[in-house]
Amino acid sequence: MALPMALPLLPLAFVALPLHGSQGGADGAPLPRTRSRVVFGVAGAGELRTREELLRGIAKFYDSSSALWERVWGEHMHHGYYPDARPKDHRQAQVDMVDATLDWAGVALGEGSAVVDVGCGIGGSSRQIAARYGSSGVGITLSPKQAERATALSEASGLGARLRFEVADALRMPFEDNSFDLVWSMESGEHMPDKRQFVSELARVCKPGGKIIVVAWCHRDLKPTETGLAWWEERLLRAINRAYFLPRWCSVADYVKLFSEFGLNEVKTDDWTKYVSRFWPAVIASALNPRHLIGLLRAGLVTLRGALVMPLMILGQRKGTIKFGLISATKPK
Repeated sequence: MALPMALPLLPLAFVALPLHGSQGGADGAPLPRTRSRVVFGVAGAGELRTREELLRGIAKFYDSSSALWERVWGEHMHHGYYPDARPKDHRQAQVDMVDATLDWAGVALGEGSAVVDVGCGIGGSSRQIAARYGSSGVGITLSPKQAERATALSEASGLGARLRFEVADALRMPFEDNSFDLVWSMESGEHMPDKRQFVSELARVCKPGGKIIVVAWCHRDLKPTETGLAWWEERLLRAINRAYFLPRWCSVADYVKLFSEFGLNEVKTDDWTKYVSRFWPAVIASALNPRHLIGLLRAGLVTLRGALVMPLMILGQRKGTIKFGLISATKPK
């Protein structure tokens, strides 16, 4: 499943207008006054009301958009990693994101270790991890088309015997307790309507002594004096939610509490927002290629809505509302 963001963008400048209001952003800077009704109206549909509606929307989104994403950006459906200002091929940056995350978390898998890729997209992370460690694994997604494509790509790469892909709900994973040495979730946690159940399932299927890694879009941690985000931050996130079929966001601090609640040890976090900030502008720039615009229009309204709100992700990152969070932990033996 992974990242729903990365689709070439129609060059409609009005969606990039900054937020309206006198209240400052998370960085304390005032927000310019503009026509915010235009900015926050691009997503289209109203708020999702049921879990079933959310799951159907996620599956439809990825069924309609994954082929276009693969043609433009390749097999990895997540942010790229840019640790410094040097130029980097964007597809390589996505590969580097997986390796950098594994290194950051101190993953050391042996030959034949078992890995689950929760929100696997078309299997890019699964194949990279299997090639790096000699592991086997299973990936799950809500999208039948993603599961089918992930299987085909893995067979073509010679990893078909070690990897399989299924349509399954991450909140009700069809696996026995203590099944996997590594539980990997690259940019899928943001789709989970029940974060507590999500972490509970990650902990349940992880083997004692195994590692859990969650990389997710998060909102900023709240200050001690705050009871919630500012009104404009909530409004920005709601616009993103409608387009990308997301429930309410949580913070890295919220994940830490959940990891602790389920008895996980060695909890480690980081904020890599600055390391991914170059990726969204690169995705938008890809819209300058007329072939991509044609593909976007052919992909349908759901995909188009996702493209139209990408500037809001950039704005949210720049204002400090949206964070690219990493959380890892170990399950006690």
